[in-house]
Amino acid sequence: MALAAALLLPLSTPATPAVAGTRPGAASARRLPGAAPPCPNVPAPVTRPPQAPPAPDPAARSIGGAALDTTGLVVPPAATAPPPVTATSWLVADLDTGAVLGGCGPHEYGAPASVQKLLLTATMLPRLDPNREVTVTAGDVAIEPGSSAVGLAEGGRYRIETIWLGLLLKSGNEAANALARLGGGPDGLAGGVRAMNAEAQHLGARQTHAVTPSGLDGPGQFTSAYDLALIARACFHEPAFRRYTVTRTAQVPAQPALHEKAFQIQNDNMLLDHYPGAIGGKTGFTDLARHTYVGAAERGGRRLVVTVLGAETPTQRGWQQGAALLDWGFGTPRDATVGRLVEPGELDRSAAPATGAASALAGHADLGAGAAAPGTRPGAGLTVAVGAVLVAGGGVLLARRRRHAAATAMSTGTVLRESKIPEED
Repeated sequence: MALAAALLLPLSTPATPAVAGTRPGAASARRLPGAAPPCPNVPAPVTRPPQAPPAPDPAARSIGGAALDTTGLVVPPAATAPPPVTATSWLVADLDTGAVLGGCGPHEYGAPASVQKLLLTATMLPRLDPNREVTVTAGDVAIEPGSSAVGLAEGGRYRIETIWLGLLLKSGNEAANALARLGGGPDGLAGGVRAMNAEAQHLGARQTHAVTPSGLDGPGQFTSAYDLALIARACFHEPAFRRYTVTRTAQVPAQPALHEKAFQIQNDNMLLDHYPGAIGGKTGFTDLARHTYVGAAERGGRRLVVTVLGAETPTQRGWQQGAALLDWGFGTPRDATVGRLVEPGELDRSAAPATGAASALAGHADLGAGAAAPGTRPGAGLTVAVGAVLVAGGGVLLARRRRHAAATAMSTGTVLRESKIPEED
């Protein structure tokens, strides 16, 4: 009770300047002067990654709006106090307008666990024919014993769509290996991971670096709650993903040559069964990452996404904490924002994204435009004025998702050894 009251105190503090990333006249983010207000974490998380995160990048931390550069809580002044959760960082955003409704340390580094599979999805869905039949290799099924798996058989022949369902319903690590290999070109899985990192850069997820396609922990593998929202938004742009992620059950076909019977798999995302309007998401857990979660729902014509990192589950599972934050988000006024999700390729078009242009791009978005209809591309109806920080060609952009060519995608980034820490979703 005392904590909730403390979070409401900023309502009476003097107004701060308008937040970069909100429309002129929109309510500014509620932030206390000096130290960032604490997030309503109950109990206070005690788990910390044994590997040090990368050094903070000031430009990356301000992507989406200056108010998002905080280790603590940032919410609109018109919003109620968010619910207490155990996550070390989280973010709630509108999938259609890109408005960020609030967050806790949105640009803090965290390990992704299996929500990394969303980056794999955003990267590989446009590249792979779902009707193509492929053979699962020994390398694909070489995963840590006890880690999450679908049950694909070495030497088995499966349609790529079946492998996608195994990835998104059961968080299959062998499915992740197969999809990364198939989409990685001549370099196989290593090329697939490089493509994932190139896609993260293209989406504006500048705090994300993939080492494994599955999300199993690896040295130097990090993401942020903000980056996960960008990645999830790209996934929900894809019709195939929207169909896969709400699929409740799927059949994995028999492999007669291997004496393997057909079997059924079920969707592990409990939000689908327990949250009205749920439209999909992804669960994750490793010893390093703890519980991670991405979930989305639609209510009253709004589609919101929540991202959660570093949660513990003494009383609530990750999806339940996500559900509580979604409830909070749907309760905020439609024009209450603290920042925005940048558009795919937006930072690529800046003059110098690695040296501060990303910070300049954080603002000047008109979020007052009407929300796009569910199922339209990210940012439909969102006008972004970026002025001189853009290359010549205009100061007003109509955001349009465009993909890098596979050759370009596979020419950047590095891949490190796969971690052997088991995953349990």
